Amino acid sequence: MTHFEPSNLKIGVLGGGQLGRMLIQSAINYNLYVCCLDPDANAPCKAIANEFTKGSLTDYDTVLKFGKDKDIITIEIENVNIEALKELERQGKKVFPQPSVIEIIKDKGLQKMFYQRNDIPSSDFFLIENKTQIEKYASFFPFFQKLRTGGYDGKGVVKLGHPNKIEQAFDEPSVLERLVDFDKEISVIVARNESGETKCFPAVECEFNSEANLVEFLFSPAAIKKTVDKQATDIAIQIAEKLNIVGILAVELFVTKQGKVLVNEVAPRPHNSGHQTIEGNITSQFEQHLRAILNLPLGDTSIIKPAVMINILGEKNYEGAAKYEGLIDAIKYKGVYVHLYGKTTTKPFRKMGHATITDDDLDLAKKKAIIVKDLIKVIT
Repeated sequence: MTHFEPSNLKIGVLGGGQLGRMLIQSAINYNLYVCCLDPDANAPCKAIANEFTKGSLTDYDTVLKFGKDKDIITIEIENVNIEALKELERQGKKVFPQPSVIEIIKDKGLQKMFYQRNDIPSSDFFLIENKTQIEKYASFFPFFQKLRTGGYDGKGVVKLGHPNKIEQAFDEPSVLERLVDFDKEISVIVARNESGETKCFPAVECEFNSEANLVEFLFSPAAIKKTVDKQATDIAIQIAEKLNIVGILAVELFVTKQGKVLVNEVAPRPHNSGHQTIEGNITSQFEQHLRAILNLPLGDTSIIKPAVMINILGEKNYEGAAKYEGLIDAIKYKGVYVHLYGKTTTKPFRKMGHATITDDDLDLAKKKAIIVKDLIKVIT
């Protein structure tokens, strides 16, 4: 590519949530024209997209019509109509990530079989069609049961500790994934453009809120050995290349107590585990995704400063118009960056925003992050 004419490009994004919103914020820097499709008339992208269409992401005709006048179509959520995207691809539209990639990843069963087929290390698993089939695997307990499709942010996942106690199990097609005795959960985000160039962001460490089953703290960089970091990076690149993906791919991994790295699952889009890159890295994950789908040179992923990211979630027992308690006090601290997602109403554990805390020392950033987390409350 010798010249760049952003005014001649129309980018369509399936999904109008916070990931799309932050993608548009990066796109503005390149004068890119971004259009969003979302079923929510008040989706976070509505106020800042060049064009906003209210409509279903899973309806064939709606997605096909939306994509007709776009040069590039991308996603911020996997639950989209694959057949419509395949048709748009047949019509010569650039669809990134490719429909074939989304098809594998949105089905956790196909995803696990992909790892198995390509010798990518992952935990042992069994596929079941319904609840009654669980008893066949009684000798392999405990499991995490994951719905094959439709799960997100911890929804569609349940821990099954004993074969005689499966009342809460899903009675739908699922993956039974054997529990991993892990030391840490980490994430590596890899980008790949059409030319085949790949770049990884340094691994980050994730600490989860057990009640909400969401990331509570994210630490960049991860406190892992260089050998573990290399394993994780090599695996992320291997997955991206085997999928032939164009775009960004978040690879969530377990680090076992023996130092082995296993893939948990992946997401073919910007991801919660990359939000700290906006302030903490030279290139953000959102700019990197745009560079990848436009086949531009990928940006430098180096860390500028150690960072901690916290999700700003709706408080328990509050539902209605959102108010942000403690935010003014939180931003008095040096290195605190708040991103609100444009959602006017809150409910328990809803992702309302995130805060990134940077410092020259990660331990100091962690201390500030705990203070910030305790200060900011989303209430009504």
